[in-house]
Amino acid sequence: MAAAVETMFSVRVKPWHGIGTIVGECPNSKEAIHLAGLDWKVEQKDVYTDNGILISGYRVNVRDSDQSILGVVSDRYQVVQNEDAFAFTDELLGEGVRYETAGSLQNGKRTFILAKLPQRFIIAGDEITPYFVIMNSHDGSCSIKAAMTPVRVVCQNTLNLALRTAKRTWMTKHTSNIMERIDDARITLQFAEQYMREMGKGVDELCRMRLTDRKVMEYMNEFFPVTQDMTAAQQRNNLILLNDMKKRYFDAPDLKSMDKNGYRFVNAIADFATHAEPIRRTKNYRENLFLKTVEGNPLVDKAYQMVNAA
Repeated sequence: MAAAVETMFSVRVKPWHGIGTIVGECPNSKEAIHLAGLDWKVEQKDVYTDNGILISGYRVNVRDSDQSILGVVSDRYQVVQNEDAFAFTDELLGEGVRYETAGSLQNGKRTFILAKLPQRFIIAGDEITPYFVIMNSHDGSCSIKAAMTPVRVVCQNTLNLALRTAKRTWMTKHTSNIMERIDDARITLQFAEQYMREMGKGVDELCRMRLTDRKVMEYMNEFFPVTQDMTAAQQRNNLILLNDMKKRYFDAPDLKSMDKNGYRFVNAIADFATHAEPIRRTKNYRENLFLKTVEGNPLVDKAYQMVNAA
């Protein structure tokens, strides 16, 4: 999926996904919507054929600030304005919430809000900070999604594991007033602490899973196999990525003191997934990485599934 940061801010330093305009303090919602360049509205207009015939059942979403077309949607689609998304987050998280990051992707087609939750969790000796993210779309491509993203503070690795026992996301379609779903969202937000508790149990189990170096290499080779049926370029590229992954497990300063276990392995894969340079760096690389961070990175999920299946 292509993604281009159009406007964005972040607080003090660029966040783990490496994008954003820096501001000194965490703003409130009124300040954040301006700093993020999200102080515009979506208007809905009729859709016509080239010869002027009205197309029933559809509307076109248009940004009022520049009349750019964001997407064609069904007439059941209800716009969630940017200010509504911030009001929803204010109501959900409580008065006084401060925003770490917000912005616009894909020329306004997708927008996001990220707030740091006040809780801190110590899991396996690591400080884990939970972030709350809301993704919205104005082109009809996806539902409104709220997700929790735990971040390992020492290295800014995202550890949003796909736990079977606890949810990490909440979604609603653009067919109802978002504020009418606030109670549902509150229930899901209460699951945030449950998620972190279950994540703690999962990490404890990972810490008890001893891994030999040979087993670690078997797992890593599943990510980036090097086989005879590959072209020379494919073999070379996979070797580059495999060696990068190996260094993160065997040589990363923040992991060298850890026992060789499942938690160290998952952390190494999370470090790779969060920070590794791709073979071909596109101009939208950071933005796509951020979207993976919000959705849950498949590499981290796969690593977690690998060690749990052993």
